[in-house]
Amino acid sequence: MTVDMKDIVALCKRRGFIFPASDIYGGINGFWDFGPLGVELKNNLRDLWWKAMVITPPIGPDGTPVEIVGLDSSIIQNPKAWVASGHVGGFSDPMVDCRETKKRYRQDHLVVCWIGGQHGKDMPGIAFHEDEEEQEIEKRLKKLGYKEYYKKQPLTEVPVENYMYIIGPDAKEPGTLTEPKAFNLMFESHAGPIQSEENKVYLRPETAQGIFLNYKNVLDSSRVRVPFGVAQIGKAFRNEVNPRNFIFRSREFEQMEMEWFCHPDEVKMWRDFWFEQRKNFWTSVGLRSDNIRFRQHGQDELSHYAKAGLGTADIEYRFPFTAPDFGELEGIAHRCDFDLTAHQEHSGVKLEYMDPVDTSKRFMPHVIEPAAGLSRGVLALICEAYTIDKERPSGVYLNFHPALAPKKAAILPLTAKEEHVPLATKLYLELREEFPVDLDIKQNIGKRYARQDEVGTPYCFTIDNDTIQDKTVTVRDRNTMKQERISMDKVAAYLREKMKTADAVRKAA
Repeated sequence: MTVDMKDIVALCKRRGFIFPASDIYGGINGFWDFGPLGVELKNNLRDLWWKAMVITPPIGPDGTPVEIVGLDSSIIQNPKAWVASGHVGGFSDPMVDCRETKKRYRQDHLVVCWIGGQHGKDMPGIAFHEDEEEQEIEKRLKKLGYKEYYKKQPLTEVPVENYMYIIGPDAKEPGTLTEPKAFNLMFESHAGPIQSEENKVYLRPETAQGIFLNYKNVLDSSRVRVPFGVAQIGKAFRNEVNPRNFIFRSREFEQMEMEWFCHPDEVKMWRDFWFEQRKNFWTSVGLRSDNIRFRQHGQDELSHYAKAGLGTADIEYRFPFTAPDFGELEGIAHRCDFDLTAHQEHSGVKLEYMDPVDTSKRFMPHVIEPAAGLSRGVLALICEAYTIDKERPSGVYLNFHPALAPKKAAILPLTAKEEHVPLATKLYLELREEFPVDLDIKQNIGKRYARQDEVGTPYCFTIDNDTIQDKTVTVRDRNTMKQERISMDKVAAYLREKMKTADAVRKAA
């Protein structure tokens, strides 16, 4: 059954996963707030990633655990770092403006649907966002007085002289799009009381540079030796011109990145190793393998740091707004020795690695970078979990992997009677020491089941009149809706076993 992204967005707000930032003021484009359940889901994914990378890193090709340490670097760094990394001079996108609507678009995100075989006033091209659904294209064509188009063409392939025949994405007349101009994506600010060029700083557009800037500090202060990794989770900021698709492309987002420093001769081995590890991670947290794919970047897509090496491959997920196509979830790049070499040149600090066994061997490590979007990961988990089921009152449930579910269980007194609530509260207080659980008292039991289905709670324990007599409770399974009676003093063990089983399934994935 086809899932409508609008329904997912509505559920996220209604049930407290994700809200528009500054909602009471009408929001602010490209910024989002994670609500009570959203922050729990995000933290669960974050913690599982950290555990898989830093706490219990994988077993390497030689049969021993790889070495990865953690880092939390500052959002604002010395601006010289961004000059060295190429972001000040090269971190820009080609933009086109619309003279009619005053809107701005990324040139590489627009496609043109040409109406006739020849360009002209009566046979224009009509521009759309690259991910516009076919039915929306047909609707706008009809509104503008056209029935169909004969071909799609990326705007990047359209000669500028033909822009005069193009109707912009939100315009009514052709010829309103300007020539493309570079637009830097970094947010600027100032450090100190005086706003001037001398104290201009930037909000980081990626967390990776904080790792490269601390590469020498990590080597000098810890016992790691090449090959090793440094992992970091944190906020990044990009002044996207057209944030869209909910939290998929926003101006403030979180990344989960790891920089793997290795010998240049071992790059391919480690790249293949991390390809496999990262795919396994996403399937282990509940993303179906048929919704995930690898895609190697073409030469025209490569970042400046990857052009000389093995390139970049994306782990992509089939989001509802990209289906049947895919959207990027995580990139695994061979950054070569670009970053360390650039920082060595600009800072004057030697960053070459010296082999502790043979000090005559010096080399600049190459880097393999698995870089995942935490915000996009949350979106993928929600999209994957969203399950339509017309047979249940809620009409839908979130089939979260138990390891990711914001609440592992809900404790439901059948009624608000004096006999039911104290027992439910007692069980809740016992369980919350070990599990994130919800004590849900208000409304009838059917509506409470429906709410717990919509927030993805795997198990519900109901206290009723029989509980008073025999100290048993009803446990309801979210996915099957089957119910069984278990002893109240066995609830913690029951949950513990279910979490253990889920963890075993996750590890085996």
